[in-house]
Amino acid sequence: MAGTDFLNPSEKLEKQFVGFRHHLEESGSLRERIQAVATEIDSVTRLIYASLLLVHQSHPVTEVIEKAKAQIGVLKEHYNQLSEIVRECPGQYYRYHGDWKSETQTVVSLLAFMHWLETGALVLHSEVEEKLGLTPTEFGLDVDDYLIGICFMSNELPRYVVNQVTAGDYDCPRKVLKFLTDLHAAFRMLNLRNDFLRKKFDGMKYDLRKVEEVFYDVKIRGLAANGDTAGEKQAQGQA
Repeated sequence: MAGTDFLNPSEKLEKQFVGFRHHLEESGSLRERIQAVATEIDSVTRLIYASLLLVHQSHPVTEVIEKAKAQIGVLKEHYNQLSEIVRECPGQYYRYHGDWKSETQTVVSLLAFMHWLETGALVLHSEVEEKLGLTPTEFGLDVDDYLIGICFMSNELPRYVVNQVTAGDYDCPRKVLKFLTDLHAAFRMLNLRNDFLRKKFDGMKYDLRKVEEVFYDVKIRGLAANGDTAGEKQAQGQA
C-alpha cells in the first residue's frame, strides 16, 4: 500500500485496473492452453468411441479392445500436459477444472466400458488414475468426474445387451443385470444432492430397467440358461 500512498484517487483506480488486466491476460492465456489440450483429448476419445462401437456389431471383443487401447498412451500424454500447465498456478485446480471435466467424464466412461468388456467388473477410481498417469497429490481425478463417467458407461449397456442377444448370446442379459444391479446399489450408498450427478444416477435406473426387460423376455422365451439369478432377485428388491 505504501507504494500507492502518493497517488491521487484516479491514479490509484487506474493502477488497480492495470493489475487486473495483467491478471486476466495471464489467466486467459493459461485457459487457452488448457482448452487446446482438452480439444486434443476430445479428439482421442472420438477415436476410442469409434473403435468401441464395433463391439455392438459382434466384432471380436479382444480385437476391438486392442484397437481402442492403442489410444490410452496418447491420453496419458495429454493429461501429463494438463498437469504441467496447472502446476504453473498452484492451488487453482478447480478454477480451471471446468475446461477439461466434460472430456474427462467421457474418458472415464470409455475406460470403464473397456474394462468391463475385459473383466466384467467396474474399473476403480485409482485404476483410472493409474491408466492416465494421474497423481492425487498433484493432479488427480475428481470424484464427481469419475462417478459421472461411470453413469455414462451404464448408458451403453442396454444397447450392448440387445445386440448380444440378437447375435445369440442369451446369457449376456443375466450378466449385465447382475453388474448393473450391484452398481446401482453401490450408488445408492451415496448421499447425492439434486445436481447433475444425481440426474445421471437417476438415469441409471432406466438403464437397469431396460436390461431387466431384455432379461425377462429372453427368460420367458426359454432362451436363458439356468444360472445364477442373484442379479434378478436384487433388481426385484430395488424395484
